[in-house]
Amino acid sequence: MSFLPIRLFPGTDLRRALEALPASHGTDSAFVVAGIGSLVRVSIRYADAPDAVTIAGPLEIVSLSGSLSAAGAHLHVSVSDAAGRVFGGHLDQGSTVRTTAEILLAWLPRGTLTREHDAATGFNELVVRPAG
Repeated sequence: MSFLPIRLFPGTDLRRALEALPASHGTDSAFVVAGIGSLVRVSIRYADAPDAVTIAGPLEIVSLSGSLSAAGAHLHVSVSDAAGRVFGGHLDQGSTVRTTAEILLAWLPRGTLTREHDAATGFNELVVRPAG
């Protein structure tokens, strides 16, 4: 795997920017290995919840990881507020970078990531397709 550090700037929608990164670097599959930074607000969907909630900041990104593919992104984030409370779940659109977001991506060297319906879970789950 090859790694690429990325910095996202103030005002950037974190999820939208992450979803666009693989295509802008000539691939469709990558993993978000790590992420830190700050957010104006975060939109998080909690486990098994149908809709996301928005939490106003300022917030610090404590952790960020996931997978990116042309079939969709699966991203988890944890953030802390000024009182040190931590919130986490699925990262949604509407999460705006405050000062910076520093992301480390790992590109899939061969093959591709996709998402397909899994009868056991009822959700679209990750499928790794080796290079043909």
